[in-house]
Amino acid sequence: MPFLDLHELPLRELFGCKAHVVHSQSMTFVHWHFEPGQVIAPHAHPHEQVATVVEGELALTVGTDTRRLGPGAVAIIPPNASHAARALSACYVIDAFHPVREDYR
Repeated sequence: MPFLDLHELPLRELFGCKAHVVHSQSMTFVHWHFEPGQVIAPHAHPHEQVATVVEGELALTVGTDTRRLGPGAVAIIPPNASHAARALSACYVIDAFHPVREDYR
Protein backbone atom coordinates (compact mmCIF):
# COMPACT_ATOMS: atom_id res chain seq x y z
CA MET A 1 0.00 0.00 0.00
CA PRO A 2 2.10 2.97 -1.21
CA PHE A 3 -0.31 5.74 -0.12
CA LEU A 4 -1.89 6.34 3.27
CA ASP A 5 -3.96 9.12 4.84
CA LEU A 6 -3.09 9.71 8.49
CA HIS A 7 -6.66 10.90 9.10
CA GLU A 8 -7.86 7.39 8.23
CA LEU A 9 -5.46 5.65 10.63
CA PRO A 10 -6.31 5.09 14.29
CA LEU A 11 -4.82 7.54 16.75
CA ARG A 12 -2.93 5.33 19.20
CA GLU A 13 -1.55 5.93 22.67
CA LEU A 14 2.17 5.27 23.14
CA PHE A 15 3.96 6.25 26.35
CA GLY A 16 0.79 8.14 27.33
CA CYS A 17 0.97 10.31 24.18
CA LYS A 18 -1.22 10.30 21.06
CA ALA A 19 0.37 9.07 17.84
CA HIS A 20 -0.26 7.78 14.33
CA VAL A 21 2.00 4.85 13.41
CA VAL A 22 2.99 3.91 9.86
CA HIS A 23 5.11 0.91 8.87
CA SER A 24 7.02 0.37 5.64
CA GLN A 25 8.89 -2.80 4.80
CA SER A 26 11.99 -1.74 6.74
CA MET A 27 11.00 1.33 8.79
CA THR A 28 8.45 2.63 11.27
CA PHE A 29 7.24 6.25 11.37
CA VAL A 30 5.50 7.72 14.40
CA HIS A 31 3.62 11.01 14.07
CA TRP A 32 3.44 12.26 17.66
CA HIS A 33 0.85 14.77 18.91
CA PHE A 34 2.19 15.99 22.25
CA GLU A 35 0.27 18.09 24.74
CA PRO A 36 2.28 20.65 26.74
CA GLY A 37 4.19 19.00 29.57
CA GLN A 38 3.92 15.43 28.28
CA VAL A 39 7.00 13.36 29.00
CA ILE A 40 8.57 10.27 27.49
CA ALA A 41 10.79 8.85 30.24
CA PRO A 42 14.40 7.86 29.58
CA HIS A 43 14.64 4.66 27.56
CA ALA A 44 16.73 2.97 24.88
CA HIS A 45 16.05 0.54 22.04
CA PRO A 46 18.08 -1.20 19.33
CA HIS A 47 16.58 0.97 16.56
CA GLU A 48 18.20 4.00 14.98
CA GLN A 49 15.80 6.93 15.39
CA VAL A 50 15.54 10.25 13.56
CA ALA A 51 13.23 12.80 15.20
CA THR A 52 11.96 15.85 13.32
CA VAL A 53 10.04 18.64 15.05
CA VAL A 54 7.35 19.96 12.72
CA GLU A 55 5.46 22.25 15.14
CA GLY A 56 5.98 23.42 18.71
CA GLU A 57 8.93 22.98 21.07
CA LEU A 58 10.39 19.82 22.52
CA ALA A 59 13.18 19.29 25.06
CA LEU A 60 15.07 16.20 23.91
CA THR A 61 17.80 14.51 25.92
CA VAL A 62 20.16 12.06 24.23
CA GLY A 63 22.64 10.61 26.69
CA THR A 64 23.51 13.61 28.89
CA ASP A 65 22.92 16.28 26.22
CA THR A 66 19.58 18.13 26.40
CA ARG A 67 18.51 20.45 23.59
CA ARG A 68 15.46 22.65 23.08
CA LEU A 69 14.16 21.83 19.60
CA GLY A 70 11.76 23.86 17.49
CA PRO A 71 10.26 23.50 14.01
CA GLY A 72 12.79 22.17 11.52
CA ALA A 73 15.10 20.69 14.15
CA VAL A 74 16.27 17.13 13.55
CA ALA A 75 17.89 14.80 16.08
CA ILE A 76 19.63 11.55 15.15
CA ILE A 77 19.54 9.04 17.99
CA PRO A 78 21.90 6.07 17.63
CA PRO A 79 20.80 2.53 18.47
CA ASN A 80 20.82 1.75 22.22
CA ALA A 81 21.34 5.41 23.22
CA SER A 82 19.39 6.51 26.28
CA HIS A 83 16.98 9.33 25.41
CA ALA A 84 13.94 11.15 26.79
CA ALA A 85 11.58 13.93 25.71
CA ARG A 86 9.40 16.62 27.28
CA ALA A 87 6.92 18.75 25.34
CA LEU A 88 7.52 22.42 26.12
CA SER A 89 4.36 23.30 24.17
CA ALA A 90 1.82 21.43 22.09
CA CYS A 91 3.95 19.91 19.37
CA TYR A 92 3.96 17.64 16.36
CA VAL A 93 7.01 15.44 15.94
CA ILE A 94 7.76 12.75 13.37
CA ASP A 95 10.06 9.91 14.37
CA ALA A 96 11.56 7.50 11.84
CA PHE A 97 12.89 4.18 13.16
CA HIS A 98 15.08 1.62 11.43
CA PRO A 99 14.55 -1.29 11.44
CA VAL A 100 10.79 -1.68 11.91
CA ARG A 101 9.47 -1.29 15.47
CA GLU A 102 7.69 -4.64 15.76
CA ASP A 103 6.54 -3.59 19.25
CA TYR A 104 4.49 -0.79 17.63
CA ARG A 105 2.56 -3.06 15.24
